[in-house]
Amino acid sequence: MVAFHHNSTLHVHYGTIWDSAVGTSEGTAVRLRHLIGCYFLPSAEDAPLGRYFTMASTAVELIKDLCTPAFVVDLDIVKRNASVMLDRFQKLGVQLRPHMKTHKTLECADIMTGGSRRCIVVSTLAEASFFADHGYDDILYAYPLPFDKVERCAELSEKLSLFHVLVDSSLALQELKRRPLKQGKAWHVWMKLDCNNGRAGVPHSEPAALQLAQEISETEGVEFTGIYAHCGNSYGSKGEEQIKAVAQETTTFTLQFVEKLKAVGVKGPKSSIGSTPSCSHPVPDMAMLSEVHPGNYVFYDVQQSLIGSCRLDDVAVRVLTRVIGHYPHKNQLLVDCGWTALSHDGGGRLPTGYAVIEGHPDIKLVSMTQEHGRVEPVSGKLDFSQFPLGSMLSLMPYHACATAVMHPVYYVHSKGKIVASTPGSPPAVRPEISRSTDKMKSQSQVLPPLHH
Repeated sequence: MVAFHHNSTLHVHYGTIWDSAVGTSEGTAVRLRHLIGCYFLPSAEDAPLGRYFTMASTAVELIKDLCTPAFVVDLDIVKRNASVMLDRFQKLGVQLRPHMKTHKTLECADIMTGGSRRCIVVSTLAEASFFADHGYDDILYAYPLPFDKVERCAELSEKLSLFHVLVDSSLALQELKRRPLKQGKAWHVWMKLDCNNGRAGVPHSEPAALQLAQEISETEGVEFTGIYAHCGNSYGSKGEEQIKAVAQETTTFTLQFVEKLKAVGVKGPKSSIGSTPSCSHPVPDMAMLSEVHPGNYVFYDVQQSLIGSCRLDDVAVRVLTRVIGHYPHKNQLLVDCGWTALSHDGGGRLPTGYAVIEGHPDIKLVSMTQEHGRVEPVSGKLDFSQFPLGSMLSLMPYHACATAVMHPVYYVHSKGKIVASTPGSPPAVRPEISRSTDKMKSQSQVLPPLHH
């Protein structure tokens, strides 16, 4: 079987299901998960890079035979979603710089970039280092520059031909000045602009925005690359018309700001906007942008379908779970999917609770604890005969980004058959930075649980 290579502190292997602790040659205890071919290193320091266990091969051919909960990815839909987005912006003459934060895998990145291994966006330095270590270049770290990570940004800037950072304050710019790059290199800097989007960035209409842009352009050792805006408010849209209104406003304000820069002698900055909704329904004026940076579209999710970015048929991911309990006195099923397999995103506001239960619009996932989910009928009495103990349910997640980060292994399939690979091949993972160290998620969501 094959799993997408994930940039976390987990190594993917082909192996049996282990249930005990073992030791490395250095005596480091490593807890092993109840997953086929996967073990967890508690931190990057617990084992040297490149040290792996060898496990016997275990073949599971079909997703219906997987141990649950399991995160499954439909490769055909992933390829279709990526192809549509690439074609859309090639026709507009705009560079697509896909965001990696949804999937965090080499395989999806290769599909999204059309195999170029260039021009991507990341939201953590764990992601940046992971992709850089595996041959990617032209990486934009789209996060307001954290002062404690300037040195790591410098190392990536010196290693790669193009590593971009994002600033939205003069203080951040001063931090870059205090750390000049070696070999005569310049920092590649984008300025984050808030175009009434309610996210990070300098408000586009304030004089401070123009002042900061001028300061960046005049700073020695810095190359002012462009203006970066994120259409975060597109997530409040309902339907294509509202999505396009947000895309138009963000595009207009971004392009107007670039013209203001040209008027004061700042020439050549690129312009980039993004969000999956806005890039799923682009407006004609987006053809005047330099780049766009959507990310979720490679998987899509229930949230995107409600916004109007996609159809449910475009959602490429599921969490598989099994029925483990019948409770007629509560009119309830128990399943082995808790919030550590799905996340609490969406708050259970869907008519079907925390997820869409594929093929069963009459039941809902009403609540979850860490390892369990409770399923009840939308109305009336539950027919338990439809859901025997051990039977499988397929959950479409509300937010694919939040669900994917819960899983160390993605099971990739085509028409229900797991994609094959050569057994025993080494994992392409370098756990240089742990999730918790890089603040990938809140501490409660750092890693999936260890089942006992």
